[in-house]
Amino acid sequence: MFLTISTTGTPERPATDLGHLLHKHPDKAQTFSTSHGTAHVFYPEASAERCTAALLLEVDPVALVRRGKGKGRGGAPDAALAQYVNDRPYAASSLLSVAMTAVFKSALNGVCRAMPERAQEALPLRIEVPALPARGGAELVHKLFAPLGWTRVEAVAVQLDEQFPEWGDSRYVRLVLEGELRLADALRQLYVLLPVLDDAKHYWVAPDEVDKLLRAGEGWLAGHPEQKLITSRYLSRRWGLTRQAMERLELVRLAESDDLDVESVDNAVDETTDTEEKPVPLAEQRRAAILEALGTAGASRVLDLGCGQGQLVQAMLRDVRFTEIVGVDVSMRALAVAARRLKLDRMGERQAGRITLRQGALTYTDKQLKGYDAAVLSEVIEHLDLPRLPALEYAVFGSARPRAVLVTTPNVEYNVRWETLPAGHVRHGDHRFEWTRQEFRDWAGQVAGRHGYAVRFVPVGPEDPEVGPPTQMAVFTMTTADGTTTKGTTAHEATKEAKAA
Repeated sequence: MFLTISTTGTPERPATDLGHLLHKHPDKAQTFSTSHGTAHVFYPEASAERCTAALLLEVDPVALVRRGKGKGRGGAPDAALAQYVNDRPYAASSLLSVAMTAVFKSALNGVCRAMPERAQEALPLRIEVPALPARGGAELVHKLFAPLGWTRVEAVAVQLDEQFPEWGDSRYVRLVLEGELRLADALRQLYVLLPVLDDAKHYWVAPDEVDKLLRAGEGWLAGHPEQKLITSRYLSRRWGLTRQAMERLELVRLAESDDLDVESVDNAVDETTDTEEKPVPLAEQRRAAILEALGTAGASRVLDLGCGQGQLVQAMLRDVRFTEIVGVDVSMRALAVAARRLKLDRMGERQAGRITLRQGALTYTDKQLKGYDAAVLSEVIEHLDLPRLPALEYAVFGSARPRAVLVTTPNVEYNVRWETLPAGHVRHGDHRFEWTRQEFRDWAGQVAGRHGYAVRFVPVGPEDPEVGPPTQMAVFTMTTADGTTTKGTTAHEATKEAKAA
């Protein structure tokens, strides 16, 4: 994918000021990693009279396939057409928009410390995109860009094959924009309208996309004659999100027409009594799910194996049901941080008697860990090399043998929902692996069968209908002598259920 931004200047106000505004020096070629490939920024020309900055995005086809296996994996209809042949690596789309936010973030925000006044001035700009998908053709391109202050909007259709003109035109155009605009405004328009013209996004459209649209559309979208089409396409025709965006844009329009602030127009709700819930962080949702499962298991004496900095220990300490809490971690530094978090040195004797922090390696048996009601391995197993898992399995399930074991781990299938996570990368640099839901179920079912436990699976976090929840949790319950749990599920049946799921 390729895009150029050009401007002209004078000896007093040289065109090379573009380098300051983009925060990219004209004498350097720079490279940036993105979620789907590598972005290059370079200057084909840079003089006082004329300066051109080029953005070249090299899309990694392997990453594209991994993150775009059908609509459920990548969210883009075109990615579902074929894993091996499609236009995604070559035609401007949401991939290029995301790369722009990574490479030109400050310019998009209109920030330039070196030349703050220049960043707020209109510049003579020329923007070219050689290959732009346009569902709606050149006519729609004009409808979208002409009302935004461009004096020249040229959209030349690209033939399907120059050797066979009778085949007609493709859905791609060569776009040229010329006019005097602020650089930030031009970049924001491209950020929104490139995926709108493509009418497809390579990533899942979540509610936060409404905020992104309104930020990028500030100053031009509220009054655009094609506002409804832009909003609907940008939000991948998700009706609920589109309605929300349209309502907020209408408030902006009303405020602008009366020369008022949006807050003064949208004043029907007293913010001091607003009961709208804020999104709950995934880590907090994970701890809540663990506490609920421990309560269901009737556990009062609990091991937190791999307790880290003590967040879960702290949450359990607030719950009087847990009479004894043991946090175990191999890192003395982490245990020291946990002690400070818990304020052990200032804690009352009775409260401190409920907590023990111990150093220990989870891959070795420890007789002092036997006899507890439950053990928790929260986001722990993925930090071990796969060959070490059998040792951990035996130390926990074979030696310590608590009545219940809770294991949480990331669901790698959900990673495609995080736009900023590079394809093929795990969520944390120390993760040795991340499992799919089926891989986790297979492992858990085999462990349960080997050690006399039944297992059930609990989703943690918002469960996506196509890729599942961000975190997956297995709840192991020790079976009785006759092979049944308190709910009457045999370990053998649980194993079969896990493999069939």
